[in-house]
Amino acid sequence: MTRLDLFADVVALTRALVDIPSESGHEARLADAVEAALAALPHLTVERIGHSVVARTDLGHPERVLIAGHLDTVPAAGNLPSRLDGGLLHGLGACDMKGGVAVALRLAATVPAPAARDVTYVFYECEEVEGDRNGLGVIAAARPELLAADLAILMEPSDAGVEAGCQGVLSADITVRGERAHTARSWMGVNAAHRAAAVLQRLADHTPQRVVIDGLEYREGLNAVAVRAGVAGNVVPDECVITVNSRFAPSRSAQEAEAYVRDLFPGHDVEVTEVVTGALPGLGQEAVASLVAVLGVAPRPKLGWTDVARFAALGVPALNYGPGDPVLAHTAGEYVPVAQLHACEERLRSWLSASP
Repeated sequence: MTRLDLFADVVALTRALVDIPSESGHEARLADAVEAALAALPHLTVERIGHSVVARTDLGHPERVLIAGHLDTVPAAGNLPSRLDGGLLHGLGACDMKGGVAVALRLAATVPAPAARDVTYVFYECEEVEGDRNGLGVIAAARPELLAADLAILMEPSDAGVEAGCQGVLSADITVRGERAHTARSWMGVNAAHRAAAVLQRLADHTPQRVVIDGLEYREGLNAVAVRAGVAGNVVPDECVITVNSRFAPSRSAQEAEAYVRDLFPGHDVEVTEVVTGALPGLGQEAVASLVAVLGVAPRPKLGWTDVARFAALGVPALNYGPGDPVLAHTAGEYVPVAQLHACEERLRSWLSASP
């Protein structure tokens, strides 16, 4: 079994994590190493659920914070093994999010007695794939008590800043009907692809809303991401399907987001294929405010969807805070700045060690 040294420097630990391949669905080797390293720490209670690992302190503090990071990565793109180049650590998952996982593992090992809050550390599988495989979702279904907390910190890359809440996401198919005919006698049919121009123009003319919550501006979006029509090169298409992707503010419910899209396209068949609500920033929550104050950074809105929404659905306020630029996530050249690894570790250590 590969052994992890949780007392090594956070940079060395990040490199060790990167160098253990863990593409989604293949996290077993890394989960084994994480479980073994955490189980060796007497101050933690460790449980394994699938290829996810949960470790907890139990000091009887009145509050509990949960620190979470996913173990999986997207498929490799010639970016293994890890490589240290000056102040940048390159490699698959270095940014998304093995740098954040290394920070959390270091805290789990080196802060045995947090001063004010007990801590639950969650290292989970299958974040980068379809939602029904997500390790957090699996834990929530099987052992929801393990995710109970007053605050959850998701170690997603956020450039070592606080990205609060997250947007919701909706996908829908808009179907435009026509009438099939031979292209040699096209006047005898109705071209659905041509009729779809009105839907595409409506999307082009659409002005996304900007919604301010807790002083943070969430910019919505509605875009065509695919257009499908036609069955053969000599047939006038009788159907054109336009797939749209909506990113909506966390103040909207799933029902409101769906109604908003349907109202934009009256007279057309609109099939919502996915809708997942976002998460409110919750900056007024005491635990969130205390962490933001210690970190000393101005919160930003999370433009995108992350697993903070899963915690919000469980009634747990959550935010994103981790090393690495989110723009680099999933790219072949992803990296994490060494300075951010150290900064995130030390700031969270200060917060966990501070007296109430």
